[in-house]
Amino acid sequence: MKSAPITIELYPYRSLSRKGFIILMSCIAAVSFIAGVAFLLMGAWPVFGFFGLDVALIWWAIKRNYRDAECQENICISDETVTITRMKARQPDQTQTLVRAWARVRLEEDSERELVGRLFLTSREMVTEVGSFLAPYDRKSLATTLNEILARPRI
Repeated sequence: MKSAPITIELYPYRSLSRKGFIILMSCIAAVSFIAGVAFLLMGAWPVFGFFGLDVALIWWAIKRNYRDAECQENICISDETVTITRMKARQPDQTQTLVRAWARVRLEEDSERELVGRLFLTSREMVTEVGSFLAPYDRKSLATTLNEILARPRI
């Protein structure tokens, strides 16, 4: 009797909601507009345009960050395989399959300085990084979870 596959879904953390984005951009635009008007009244009219350019660049950077954060990784562990599926916005899904019997978890870690690096799933010569967008604590927790799951006997 086969056991049901275990699926782990990974998403990047987003600290700024849509409402927060609107409030932040409104505050930045208001401060830039007031400062720009002050420089305009002092006769430094080109500065007003640069304040507008700053607002546009900040808006673009945050929107770009939102788009880059529209990704997801799924790790599906069955009795025979470990399948890693990466989904990114406006890109085709990427899937890698590892043989569970050979799958190992490798976490780059510097215990002396308490630093956590990248997390890899390996199978023979195949090496794939997982959870690159996660915080170090979350990568360490994921490594522990994956090790526990892979250590369970297969039926």
